[in-house]
Amino acid sequence: MSMRISSLAVFASLLLGGCEKAPAPPPVIENVEEQVAVAAEDDGRILCAPEGADGFARACSLDRTLDAEGMVLTLQLPDGGFRRMRVTRDGGLVPADGAERAEVRTVADGLIEVAIGGARFRLPETITRS
Repeated sequence: MSMRISSLAVFASLLLGGCEKAPAPPPVIENVEEQVAVAAEDDGRILCAPEGADGFARACSLDRTLDAEGMVLTLQLPDGGFRRMRVTRDGGLVPADGAERAEVRTVADGLIEVAIGGARFRLPETITRS
């Protein structure tokens, strides 16, 4: 009988010993909305309105490449389509290939809109290599 009681006592102490205090919750992050907005901008997605879309969504991506003539931006649409734009020496944008004309206009301080082939893209006015 003493063997059973001592075994039960050992088992109970093992169970209780494994129950440690739960770790403290992570600290509250201030400015969550701002951090989420920054993270969304940093995920490589840009605002775009593919042809036929009612409005803009952060659904397209922007890739930058360098070649002998400078920087080329590839604006990728959610359906797999894409547009290539060349950054000119004066900071403008022109289509890098194809015959379609691009229209570029300023929509807000530091933000431009590029319209080409029925799609519209919103980009920072200054494109860096990143």
